[in-house]
Amino acid sequence: MSAAPRPATAADAAYARVKALILDNALPPGTQRLEAELAIELGMSRTPVREAMLRLAADGLVTVTPRHGMRVLPLSLADMRDIYDVLESLEPKAAELLARRSLPAAALRPLHAACDAMEDALIRDDRRHWAAADEAFHRGLLDLCGNRRLAAMVMQVWEQSHRARMLTLNLRPLPAASTAEHRAITQAIAAGDGDRARELFRLHRRRGGAELVTIIERSGLAWL
Repeated sequence: MSAAPRPATAADAAYARVKALILDNALPPGTQRLEAELAIELGMSRTPVREAMLRLAADGLVTVTPRHGMRVLPLSLADMRDIYDVLESLEPKAAELLARRSLPAAALRPLHAACDAMEDALIRDDRRHWAAADEAFHRGLLDLCGNRRLAAMVMQVWEQSHRARMLTLNLRPLPAASTAEHRAITQAIAAGDGDRARELFRLHRRRGGAELVTIIERSGLAWL
């Protein structure tokens, strides 16, 4: 029998709230926050905030220095290339594993729903809703792939690139190609074709990574 889930703690809540602020660029790269300052902002005591800072440091999102609190780390163009190399290597495996699980159609509804939402957002040129649906797709795929360690590794790296994706959201072409790629990957997974799902996902990550790096280069952004 598997162990019961650990109840959420104040440190969990602090970690989730600060991470969301960082990923959405509400705390942009270079931001410095003392432990006491952040505790006041969150309306929490310093102990859970201290624990949250250490967890965020382990995620590679901040550095923590005694008496100086945390500093949000920037991402360089080289960082983005490294991140997409990792995603191109690992995330297609998750798609392959999910396809080979041959889950019933009902279990794949989150992926179909995310594709529907992306297509709807594309028609309305609503990039923020498109980005939310894109995130739901990738999280859903990792949740369903059946390998928790692989999912955790991919998500840690994927989250590090979130800020760059959001920062360049309005600089990128309308994501028609990406939307079609998500639908094709979902169809391969639903058909139980692991090889096709893996290859389609690999090509999707390679094209998307190259597009993002090119946009960053052309925009002249040295750090994200």
